[in-house]
Amino acid sequence: MGVEGKIDYNRDVRPILAGKCYACHGPDKETRKAKLRLDDRASALKKEAFVPGKPDESELVYRVFTKDSDEIMPPPESKDSLTAEQKEILQQWVKEGAEYSVHWAFVPPQRPAPPKPKKAGWVRNEIDRFVLGNLESQGLDPSPEADRHTLVRRLYLDLIGLPPTPEEVDAFVKNEDP
Repeated sequence: MGVEGKIDYNRDVRPILAGKCYACHGPDKETRKAKLRLDDRASALKKEAFVPGKPDESELVYRVFTKDSDEIMPPPESKDSLTAEQKEILQQWVKEGAEYSVHWAFVPPQRPAPPKPKKAGWVRNEIDRFVLGNLESQGLDPSPEADRHTLVRRLYLDLIGLPPTPEEVDAFVKNEDP
């Protein structure tokens, strides 16, 4: 099977921990077992839940892979278990340093720099730079611009879900405002 690529905490690890571990080892101190918080890296390191870069020395890895029913996590009485892939993801994550990331909702958005496409004459606005940059990265050229009859039909179908009336088409086609 094997885990491919670098493990991303928010994409790969957080869903496993939240779904299988946080009920007993999460932020709620009333339900927390063994005084272990896996949602907070500093707490997990302090309780030696894992040793970054050393999965063979990590309690977390031992507990998810063990066959001992008294030590396996999640415990059998929880009627929950980890898949082989989830176990490998956790093991690989610890091997890669067990880095945590803040939830994406708390990361301030960053404005990306617009690409500099080769066919700059096609570009009318900043969004076009992104569209053309993506097309060029895939070895594609943009389609020719649609005629005004096609544009008004697309506009009405996209916005309203109904085709324009013949009068609305004529009004749009006769209006030469860009």
